Amino acid sequence: MRILVTGVNGLVGTRLAAALTVRGHEVTGLGRGPRRFASADAYVSVNLVDEDKLTVAVAAARPEVILNTGSMTEVDACESAARDALRVNGIAPGILAIAARDVGAHLVHVSTDYVFDGDTGPYSEDSVPNPRGVYALTKHIGEQAVKAVGSSWAIARTAVVYGWPPAGRQNFGSWLLESLRKRTPVRLFEDQYVSPSLAESVAEQLVELAERRLVGVWNICGAEVVNRVQFGQALCAEFGLDPTHIIPSRLADAHLKSPRPRRSGLRTDKAAAELSAGPLKLAAALERFHRIVRLAEGAT
Repeated sequence: MRILVTGVNGLVGTRLAAALTVRGHEVTGLGRGPRRFASADAYVSVNLVDEDKLTVAVAAARPEVILNTGSMTEVDACESAARDALRVNGIAPGILAIAARDVGAHLVHVSTDYVFDGDTGPYSEDSVPNPRGVYALTKHIGEQAVKAVGSSWAIARTAVVYGWPPAGRQNFGSWLLESLRKRTPVRLFEDQYVSPSLAESVAEQLVELAERRLVGVWNICGAEVVNRVQFGQALCAEFGLDPTHIIPSRLADAHLKSPRPRRSGLRTDKAAAELSAGPLKLAAALERFHRIVRLAEGAT
C-alpha cells in the first residue's frame, strides 16, 4: 500500500514510518527542512502551510492512505504565535483532506485530548469538545475541517505522547527520565489527569487505522488515566529511580500562558474492543519504554 506520512521527522511520525516500512508498505514522508530519520522510502521537504507545495506533494505520491501527524504541539508557543498555529493545526488538515479526496486516499488525522475542557473527563469519542486556548481551538478547527471536506477519514485523538530517543525536542517522558536520572528535582502536576501514550503503541494503532481504512473518531492513547505525579512515580518504579525527586505541584501555581485541561483523559473502550494493536496499560507501556531505552543506549 502507498502511504504518505506527514510530520515524519517527529516523535510519532518516525515510529509510524518505521512500522509501516516493516510491514511492507511504500512510505513517503513529508517533513519540514532536511530529512532527519531514515524511516521512509522517500522524503519530501514541505511546510504544511504551503498549500500549493503540499497539494503537489500529495498528487505526486499518489497515496492510498495519508497519515497526518504534523502539528504545532507546543501549547504555550501556540498562544504566542496564534497565526502559525491556525495555519498548521487548523487550515492544513483541511487542505490535506481535500488533497486526499482528489487522489482517492483515506486520511487519518492525528488530534489531541486538549479539544476538551477537562472539566468532566475522561472522555469518549462521542463526548462534545469544548476547547480552551489557541492550541486546543486550532486543533478542534482542524478536526472540523477534516469532517467538513474529507470524503474518507478517521480522527485519532492521542495524549501526552512519550518515547525514546526524543525526536527534535524533548517529550514529557524523555525529559522526566533524564531529569530523574540526574537526581534533578522535577515539579509535576498532581491535579492534571492525562492518558500517557507510548509513541510506539500509538504508531501501531495508527497503522491499523490506515491498513483497515477505519473511519470516524478514535481515542488512540494509553489505556489508563493518571495524574502526572502518578506517572512519574510509576516511571521511577520501572527504572529503579528515586521518587523523592518528584515535587507535586498544581496547575495554578505554574502560571502557564495557555490553559490546560485538568481532567482530559480519554476512554479507550472502542480501541480496546476493535483494534488488534490495542491501548497499553501504564505498567506494560513503561516496561516496553524501558526496553526501548536499553536497546537505544546499548547501540550508542
